[in-house]
Amino acid sequence: MCGIAAYIGKKKCRKYVLEGLQRLEYRGYDSAGFVCIDSQHKHLSFSKAKGRLSVLKDQLNGSPHDGFIGMGHTRWATHGVANEVNAHPHFDCKKSIAVIHNGIIERYDEIRKKLKAAGHEFYSDTDTETIAHLFESLLAEHHDLKQAIKALVSQLEGAYSLVFLMEDYPEQLIVVRHRSPVVVGIGEGEMFVASDPLVFSDITQKVLFLPDDSFALVKEDSISLYDFSNNPLKIESREVDARYIHTGKSGFEHYMLKEIYEQKLAIDKTIRFYNSLNGEGLEDSFWDQLGLTLGQVKNLKTINLVCAGTSWHAARIAQFFFETIAKIQTKVYLASEFRYMPFFPDENSVYIMVSQSGETADTLEALRLVKSKSNIPTIALTNTPSSTMVRESDGFLLMQAGPEIAVASTKAFSCQLASLYYLACKLAVEKGLMSEEQMRISQEDLLVATEILETTIETYKDEIIKHLAPRYSSFDRFIFLGRHISYPFALESALKLKEVSYIFAQCYPSGELKHGPIALIDNKTPVILFSVLDDVIYDKVVANAQEVKARLGHLVVFAFDGQEELINLADYAFIIPKVKPLLVPLAMIGLMQFFVYQIAKELGLPIDKPRNLAKSVTVE
Repeated sequence: MCGIAAYIGKKKCRKYVLEGLQRLEYRGYDSAGFVCIDSQHKHLSFSKAKGRLSVLKDQLNGSPHDGFIGMGHTRWATHGVANEVNAHPHFDCKKSIAVIHNGIIERYDEIRKKLKAAGHEFYSDTDTETIAHLFESLLAEHHDLKQAIKALVSQLEGAYSLVFLMEDYPEQLIVVRHRSPVVVGIGEGEMFVASDPLVFSDITQKVLFLPDDSFALVKEDSISLYDFSNNPLKIESREVDARYIHTGKSGFEHYMLKEIYEQKLAIDKTIRFYNSLNGEGLEDSFWDQLGLTLGQVKNLKTINLVCAGTSWHAARIAQFFFETIAKIQTKVYLASEFRYMPFFPDENSVYIMVSQSGETADTLEALRLVKSKSNIPTIALTNTPSSTMVRESDGFLLMQAGPEIAVASTKAFSCQLASLYYLACKLAVEKGLMSEEQMRISQEDLLVATEILETTIETYKDEIIKHLAPRYSSFDRFIFLGRHISYPFALESALKLKEVSYIFAQCYPSGELKHGPIALIDNKTPVILFSVLDDVIYDKVVANAQEVKARLGHLVVFAFDGQEELINLADYAFIIPKVKPLLVPLAMIGLMQFFVYQIAKELGLPIDKPRNLAKSVTVE
């Protein structure tokens, strides 16, 4: 979500800070800011801008403001609208303390009222500005930097990573972490601070991930690390291979379109990577990486999937994989709700945390709750090997999707499905429910589905561009319907339309249509219905289609070869070659994404960076 980039060293900082923020642009933001201790005047010099990072760069062009220590931030609005005043950095009354912040400070308004009563003047609507003023008052009270930090964190509630730049301490950055990731890159005579090691990955791979509830005093050639009681902590740096890869659009108009077409290759690379963990002499390395023993695998009775957003939809589809293929009861939890529900630890169970970025705040907090209340194994399924979730879980399963730049997930979602399908098959092999040969055939089935994912786009490409996108972009609202395994896929499809086209879309299980939602059916609200490849359930899908048509609804169906009754009911039908029933979502996914993409393009919207959205949701 928000991005942090900071530098201290023997070189001018502005170039490194702005380039670092640019590497985090894909995460989503709505304003940006830069601050440094000016090398000429020795005072804080800053600039803030609403909108893209390019606006901030234009403001700074021609400006002499630069120095050997500085920091920048890209903000995704939580408190206060997106404008220049609310952008980070924020300052104390004298503008001698600057702070940038990822996370949310809870009950900040109580602190703010006290500070206002004491004479502090506020300019923004943010929780972050409260931190600067509170720190100012605590420094005046304690006359000691470390004691003031200790007092500060004792009063802050919520989740936060903070970086302070202070005129009174021009030789160091002050970095604070509580439940929000922040990392220090260790260079030669220079240091970097960032919310993601990608910020400095081509300069140094030697990093210090700040432990939770700690703060660091970062100088150009040293780091002092303390816990929140001011006890010194050992510096445990590590090498991280998180090299920044500049990915162009390769001739595609948008990253989203490029990533739709990369899905087949990404899934193939992911499956080949998992198979490489089972090579000669490495029979157990797959389970070792997941942090599981063969005994735990064979005795596994329950799988718990915890996730948010698109990952939650992937998990709900995967529930069918685990229960059908591996015969293991599977529960799927929304991460944002998980912490506030009673926790019942099950014997012989595992928790799998699904997150594209590995930094999703809700899912991270769920992971920490599980680890604090039980010894149940935890596994991170993610695309980011250097992520907090990988570091804090007992094991991990790494997708090989490559960088996904568009905010609306496409290939990460399909790779999550492929990864969870593969895991279900591996579990079935270990439990004696599937032979190695059947496992091989299942992988072939998976690759057939990915082939269809791509070829169906080409089949309907011209029709969508020339006729369907212009027609369906004129509607103000849609209803999406699915049944069985196609229902969570319909949820994801409705989400994609909302994300990139800003068109209102509601999704229902098609069997629930007659229990209320049928009142919404009219000829001004297209109904998108996704079929299945199960004969009994298919008959029910057809019945739901007939209910729509009986009320003069406009029906678009995603059907499969031979499903003539459903196809004939539709105002328009996408017809897809048959695959194995559990792989229906993968077969439909490319066509669905391309259809939604073209609707958004027809509307002239910023497809890769939709309004209000962030790629990595690092606040609850």
